[in-house]
Amino acid sequence: MKKLTLALFCIMGTTMSAQEVMTPELLWQLGRVSPLGISKDGKSIIYKVSTPDMQENKSNSKVYALPIHGGNPTEIKEYADLLTDKNKSSDGNWTLSHKKEVKINSVLGKDFYPELKKSDVYVYNALDYRHWDSWNEGKHNHVFITNADKKSTDIMKDEPYDSPQKPFGGDEDYIWSPDGSKVIYVAKKKAGTAYATSTNTDLFEYDLASKTTKNLTESNLGYDTHPTFSPQGDLSWLQMKRDGFEADKNDIIVRHKGLDINLTGGWDGTVDSFTWSADGKKVYFLAPIDGTKQLFEVNFPGLTKIAVRVQQITNGQFDVNQIIGFSGNQVLVTRSDMNYANEIFSYDLKKKSWKQLTNINTETYAKLSLPTVEKRMVKTTDGKEMLVWVILPPNFDKTKKYPAVLYCQGGPQGALSQFYSFRWNFQVMASQGYIVVAPNRRGMPGHGVEWNEQISKDWGGQVMDDYLAAIDDVAKESYVDKSRLAAVGASYGGYSVFYMAGMHNKRFKTFISHCGVFNLESMYGTTEEVFFTDWDLGGAYWDTKNAAAQKTYKDFNPIKLVNNWDTPIFIIQGGKDYRVPIGQGQEAFQAAQLKGIKSRFMYFPEENHWVLQPQNGLVWQREFFKWLKETL
Repeated sequence: MKKLTLALFCIMGTTMSAQEVMTPELLWQLGRVSPLGISKDGKSIIYKVSTPDMQENKSNSKVYALPIHGGNPTEIKEYADLLTDKNKSSDGNWTLSHKKEVKINSVLGKDFYPELKKSDVYVYNALDYRHWDSWNEGKHNHVFITNADKKSTDIMKDEPYDSPQKPFGGDEDYIWSPDGSKVIYVAKKKAGTAYATSTNTDLFEYDLASKTTKNLTESNLGYDTHPTFSPQGDLSWLQMKRDGFEADKNDIIVRHKGLDINLTGGWDGTVDSFTWSADGKKVYFLAPIDGTKQLFEVNFPGLTKIAVRVQQITNGQFDVNQIIGFSGNQVLVTRSDMNYANEIFSYDLKKKSWKQLTNINTETYAKLSLPTVEKRMVKTTDGKEMLVWVILPPNFDKTKKYPAVLYCQGGPQGALSQFYSFRWNFQVMASQGYIVVAPNRRGMPGHGVEWNEQISKDWGGQVMDDYLAAIDDVAKESYVDKSRLAAVGASYGGYSVFYMAGMHNKRFKTFISHCGVFNLESMYGTTEEVFFTDWDLGGAYWDTKNAAAQKTYKDFNPIKLVNNWDTPIFIIQGGKDYRVPIGQGQEAFQAAQLKGIKSRFMYFPEENHWVLQPQNGLVWQREFFKWLKETL
């Protein structure tokens, strides 16, 4: 009898364990893998795992070495000598690095009046007075070269420009020429208002012998980034053509024998990142495609008459996020999907097969009942086929009814692929009992250049019809409770929420907007990257001769529809968000409150456009679901 009771208990325990689902708390315990590279001897992958420490409100990291073809990882303390240092010159005599605290401009009160050291004044004569989450104190990122005697030279001496680029640039913004005689670096050599209204970065070449610098891409007016040399010594990089359009088609350019060859110009897509094959005959790259991110290859024909041909290498319901390197026929990458955070995989280019090499969170996921991710095609109001991801709760029962959440992606030209977010996490949302509807609406890469560009200057137009077409189509299903629909999103997704709140015709029962654009006029007047609003909104609100801009501010401004607001709304805002400044959230909350609408304002004074601190992240998750429970 005791044996039978124990057996029954074990069966019950196993069943209960299998019913566990992802929670916000569990999400913030997952390890996050970051590859550092392949070891010099080609035998190991070196990678870092960061794990949030909720008690200390920080992340702890460990570094591991993993056999190149899989096996047991070994924790290592020192790894710099295991990896090839791209910042070392070929002769080993020089090292490249960058500093973030090079003081160039006088901005502070004490810069002008040294005797007033306790003043906290900032004085500006032009824009770019703040960027992303920091105020401009007259300091710039500069590239340095250091010799064996540890004597450093600032190769951008006295220039009021940045390399690496702010706010996210790193050492991918500078490289050595193959012979070690020159440094190629990325910079936007514009200052003040010109800087804030342009995307025209260029590649600059610094010659160590002559100490002179020249612009290598002066003729191109858009972004030139990610310089890389081919195995044969040809300079290659990513390029966007149009100044001011940060989401322009990104192409791979190779400078070969004095000519610039565009390898992807004839392909209807946009490149995220790329790397050369060891023999220099191919370029492998990552790009969004059909709601995923996949590995592609393109041949390099040089000046021969061989046609350039782009081929998709991988295919599946996942994202390939980073190319780490190669080992024989194996390409080593990171991969994720909506149910699994990034892990390191190898892909056999000949056998077309996958092998998972790291298992940072495998044990955790094995204990969970996972959501089901379905691909659905929805007809839009203009007759197009739109991909919509539908994420169903774990243990989904189609005989029951579930509330549904329409997810509105930011960007606005951001791919809604098989990403695994630690904030907008569809696995967590579905695991709390919600059906998630995530449409690849107009303005998303991966569905052709035209589809991606259609959103610019049409923020409240066809894209809103796309959103509503998606939620209306899914809501027809018998398992969707049409009386319990929500719309949520951040950035442009937050704008979408504010806009739909004034024209949703009673579809939604509640809204959540994080760092959303609410007032297009004050957004234009306070955002720090004016090139973005110039391009996507069409220009300045005061330019009465600009028909595109006037239509935007008249027809697509959420403040024009506030009189129609009648639905509960939760508004979230970061205090150091200078992309979508705090006034946007304040104006929206004030409007909701003064109209007597149930509303809540959650303010993160030290967070920017994102939420990065572990405890803040967990508060965000808890309040998100608390609001849905209250109002949905």
